[in-house]
Amino acid sequence: MLIAALGLLTTGCAMLAPSPPQDQGNICEIFREQPQWYDYARDSQETWGTPIATQMAFVKRESSFRSHVRPPRKRILWIFPGPRPSSARGYAQAQDPVWGEYKADAGSTFARRTHMKHATDFIGWYNARTHRQLGISLHDPERLYLAYHEGAGGYRRGTYRNKPRVMRAASQVGAQASRYRAQLAACEAEFRCRHFYQVWPFCRA
Repeated sequence: MLIAALGLLTTGCAMLAPSPPQDQGNICEIFREQPQWYDYARDSQETWGTPIATQMAFVKRESSFRSHVRPPRKRILWIFPGPRPSSARGYAQAQDPVWGEYKADAGSTFARRTHMKHATDFIGWYNARTHRQLGISLHDPERLYLAYHEGAGGYRRGTYRNKPRVMRAASQVGAQASRYRAQLAACEAEFRCRHFYQVWPFCRA
């Protein structure tokens, strides 16, 4: 009975996770489907400095906005499921060691990689650390992504230069962030001051 109850609880939690947005190429449509995601990304931007458009470009690249995605398991003899290649998980595909560092340094003990609020805050925290360690501008999404993927040490060593797929991914993140930024400039007013308690001059303009 206990196992069955736990199974139902797990299923229920999974069902509560938002579905991926229908139009992932348009940040306005993403926030129209999930307006609270705008609030989370705005909070992260104000705390850590990474622009909203860059945060969402990272999430699109890492998980396609799927809350519980994990790297596929490797196959043993092409049949049996083996171990996963990494511990990456959730919207930001954060791995266990760095997620632990984030929780210890800035996040709540109860932070979850499967919640957009914590994923955007993690991306902001990580990029702020990258900026301190490597001097990469928070307005340079392509290089931020290279450091996000390779880590500070890998970025310093230039490990990405021998990884064409990583370099293409970083270029795509940069282009997506640019598109998101232009789109958001045209629609952001929809998401500011939309709550009944957000009244001028106290709302976040």
